[in-house]
Amino acid sequence: MIKAVMMMNTQGKPRLAKFYDFLAVEKQQELIRGVFSVLSSRPENVSNFLEIDSLFGPDSRLVYKHYATLYFVLVFDGSENELAMLDLIQVLVETLDKCFSNVCELDIVFNYSKMHTVLDEIVFGGQVLETRSDEVIKAVQDISKLEAASNSISLVPKSVSGWRGGR
Repeated sequence: MIKAVMMMNTQGKPRLAKFYDFLAVEKQQELIRGVFSVLSSRPENVSNFLEIDSLFGPDSRLVYKHYATLYFVLVFDGSENELAMLDLIQVLVETLDKCFSNVCELDIVFNYSKMHTVLDEIVFGGQVLETRSDEVIKAVQDISKLEAASNSISLVPKSVSGWRGGR
């Protein structure tokens, strides 16, 4: 099971963090700081896989990928394959690139809702739902269309809204 998905910049500011086990906000912040301190102290030429039992408990592993100014991090237990999790990060990044045409940190900051929608289409409740980028994009577009349609629905019928009264 996936325990957490995090995106943070190279200064340690979390841009997206989703935990699939209930944790108090203070504990989440502590874990994000702990993950960043581990990642920032690692040289570039070492493995992207870590045992992270000290932060997330026994049988916890972490895989990360560093793109430009962002770290993409997955924390998971021993039931998940490490290479599959690394590939899942690649799927997430490719999907975000398609959504935002070359995703950058500002896209994540200013499109927070869409980021969660994309992530929820890939991982939900700690389980991987979809690994095909095109399917995720299609689902996100469908959700966006539904949101746009629901925003344009008027609760007042046109016949009533055109009524001026008194005639």
